[in-house]
Amino acid sequence: MSQSHPTSATQAKDRHYAHLSGSLIRLSHSIGQTADLFAALQVDLDAMRLLAGWHAAQFMTVGATTTEQVMRAAEQSQDGDSE
Repeated sequence: MSQSHPTSATQAKDRHYAHLSGSLIRLSHSIGQTADLFAALQVDLDAMRLLAGWHAAQFMTVGATTTEQVMRAAEQSQDGDSE
């Protein structure tokens, strides 16, 4: 009976090590997937930054053009009133 306990304990230890090994393999795989997702996220964030800059430039161009048109219209309006 004393022999069954060490064998049982050894088997339990081996099962725990096997379970731990499987868990570490799954963890390693998950970390690899997370790294891949972070790389994809970085690409997406760079694209968003570029797109935001492009849209900001468009907005500033439209704002400047609109301001020029409003100023010209105001000058023409003043010139028309003074005549």
